[in-house]
Amino acid sequence: MAAPAKSANSATVNHPEAPSSVQNLTIGKALNLGLRKAMEEDDKVILLGEDIGKLGGVFRITDGLQKDFGEQRVLDTPLAESGIVGTAIGLAVRGFRPVCEIQFEGFIFPGFDQINSQLAKLHYRTQGEVKVPVVIRVPYGGGIGAVEHHSESPESLFAHLAGLKVVSCANPVDAYWMIQQAIKSDDPILFFEPKKLYHSGALKAPVDTAATPEPLHKSRVIKQGTAATLVGYGPSIKVCLDAATAASSEGTELEVIDLRTLSPLDLAPVFESVRRTGRLIAVSEAQSESSITSEIVARVQQECFYSLEAPVLRVTGFDTPYPPAKLEEHYLPDLDRVLHAVDRTLDW
Repeated sequence: MAAPAKSANSATVNHPEAPSSVQNLTIGKALNLGLRKAMEEDDKVILLGEDIGKLGGVFRITDGLQKDFGEQRVLDTPLAESGIVGTAIGLAVRGFRPVCEIQFEGFIFPGFDQINSQLAKLHYRTQGEVKVPVVIRVPYGGGIGAVEHHSESPESLFAHLAGLKVVSCANPVDAYWMIQQAIKSDDPILFFEPKKLYHSGALKAPVDTAATPEPLHKSRVIKQGTAATLVGYGPSIKVCLDAATAASSEGTELEVIDLRTLSPLDLAPVFESVRRTGRLIAVSEAQSESSITSEIVARVQQECFYSLEAPVLRVTGFDTPYPPAKLEEHYLPDLDRVLHAVDRTLDW
């Protein structure tokens, strides 16, 4: 299957005038505005991380927030992820709602002990007496041509930790609302952000800041289809949608589901879809072994066995450390790999 050509008339479509509450945003700008809104509504919301103040973060997601809210609410920290997470836990126990930024996903592991042993366990260990409303923002995934430890996908490790919730946005609307919902939650949440999509003009979309958002921990069907189901999250959603567009040009309609939350997994829409299409392909940048896609395969074959017309397939990163930047295009799931999986499942 080949990707369809862009319509020559696509730039001439007239759209009705947008209401004043609607802004056309990238994912990065939507996150910035979501953080700003949360800080305006609750003075207990505090941001902390490396270079997030004057610099605005290496990806400029917190740009302008220290200038507007001051150094007491947007804190530049030392280069110490263990200290960042530990400080956030202490702040949360004392009634604040701290939002940490881990500069790159590969730097999170000095704080892993704090996340696993304290953050994920305090609420349970105290029988609900102590709440730890900490959000840890994690830019993750490849596609930016970075050096080692700057392009990894460790989300499955954290989804396995009981007591911790894990979410990932894939579009500006979800970025704006999900970050606010995570901050308002009394549960500790890891918020994985697809860094290669932060400033993508192709994903720029209207965000209605006066709308009522969908629940945080719900999956969503974002394209309907009948031939097969594609399920993904975060950076893989764009690849799934591109594949669905390419397949549609050849008469094959694929359904696409965005998980949005990785723990707890809301697989009910996936089960419903598979019972109609009979085929499923799970897509993720993370390696396949012991992963989110592993769980999807197990649960779908458990719940939908008699509806399946073909084995569940996966298109993922490989079971190796992330490669040097010049090789990453061969490592990451792309349009051709997803379409090849579509052909395989339809030929079964």
